[in-house]
Amino acid sequence: MDKYINTHIVVIGSGPSGYTASIKCANIGYKVVLIEKYLNLGGTCLNVGCIPSKYLLYISKVINLNKYLYKKGIFINKNKFNLHKIKLKKDKIINLISGNLFKLVNRHNILLLNGISNFLTPESIEVFDGKKRYIINFNYAIIASGSVNNFKDFNILYNYRVWDSTDALNLNFIPEKFLIVGCGFIGLEIATIYNFLGSRKIDIIDCCSKYLTFLDKDIFDIYSNYLKDKFNFKLSYKLLDIKLVNDNLYVYMNNCINNKLENKRYDAVLISTGRSPNINFNNLVDVGINLNNNNFIKVNDFFQTSRLNIFAIGDVIGHPMLAHKGIYQAKNVIDIISGNFYNFRFNNIPKIIYTDPEISWVGINEIEAKKNKIDFRSVVIPWKYCGKALINNCNVGVTKLIFNRNDNKIIGAFVVGNGGSELLGELSLAIEMGCDAEDLSLILHAHPTLYETISEASDVYLRNYYFGN
Repeated sequence: MDKYINTHIVVIGSGPSGYTASIKCANIGYKVVLIEKYLNLGGTCLNVGCIPSKYLLYISKVINLNKYLYKKGIFINKNKFNLHKIKLKKDKIINLISGNLFKLVNRHNILLLNGISNFLTPESIEVFDGKKRYIINFNYAIIASGSVNNFKDFNILYNYRVWDSTDALNLNFIPEKFLIVGCGFIGLEIATIYNFLGSRKIDIIDCCSKYLTFLDKDIFDIYSNYLKDKFNFKLSYKLLDIKLVNDNLYVYMNNCINNKLENKRYDAVLISTGRSPNINFNNLVDVGINLNNNNFIKVNDFFQTSRLNIFAIGDVIGHPMLAHKGIYQAKNVIDIISGNFYNFRFNNIPKIIYTDPEISWVGINEIEAKKNKIDFRSVVIPWKYCGKALINNCNVGVTKLIFNRNDNKIIGAFVVGNGGSELLGELSLAIEMGCDAEDLSLILHAHPTLYETISEASDVYLRNYYFGN
């Protein structure tokens, strides 16, 4: 027998966008129903994305540091690690955070329903949990169903050694010869993990002729110069097929430049060619919700779909697919629903690739500044002059600030180097608050720290500005 529920707001998906929207709704007095397909809360980010990958990156970098210290004779015993214990700790962290989310949902009296959901009308949705069917009537709906791997786009061999990102984060084994298809954020981060955990050879192929094209050339050169010693990049290559021959995994690919076919044996292959919106189970089109050509949900400036009482946020509406972007959009949507002021600055979304070295940026780059005809000047401070970077053995890095020469305000920043992502806090605030070079120069920065390179870069800019050097 169907169970009927009336609520102010229904939220679909319990990832960062969904749980943020649900909790904020409940905080201001709305009755909320949260729908989640899986038993664990937290979505892709917590369970098979951001959290496990960043933990494994942390562990792998510790392992690499220990190897370095052993080579230098500082550590006497050779570094060894227990892969099983690493996996157990990863799962423990995930379960701890997911458990905390359950407590928050219960504390805020949010009704949680686990199951598959489908819109019936623009004001109602059904949820089936395998046994019971719920019909929920709502005033507003927020779609935060996230994204899925593009793995199924490839008609290739199904084998335990052909992975998507979820498989790779399970750490079933460390392949000696490892192929990664796709050199985006996910591919580069997983390549870093397996490089430090013992994969002897890692090839990365991509059909594009260049990767990370949104980076300024000087930043890309510094970053890629360090990565080329770790990974073998094969650009302008297209994956054709994967075959199992006498229990050996052979990958067939095409060099798009000379149209030459190649095949190589690998111990494992990761398909990391991006993610698509998770919208196949919601009957969106049937209730009049429009999609764009890439199947992302179309929204206006207020995150409203073509059905104005149904909102969409996070990965499901397009790039960049970042948890913190979705969290911020969730806060904005609840402010919009409740009639409060909101402000979303799309240019100031901080972005990080947690490789070795890390690369982080916020604001606009030189490419965008030139396109917008902004008179700018950039200042780069190499970390080899930073005491804290030398202490932390992360002297491979730079801090780069981009200033508008008309008013000396900071408009963009890049940081290359491990730990550099923590500098984005001050840099994001500075851009958002309209700080100029003098503001950043006059702020007293602690020494020795990485973030004092921000004031040093501002000092250099001001010296050049006033003295014309």
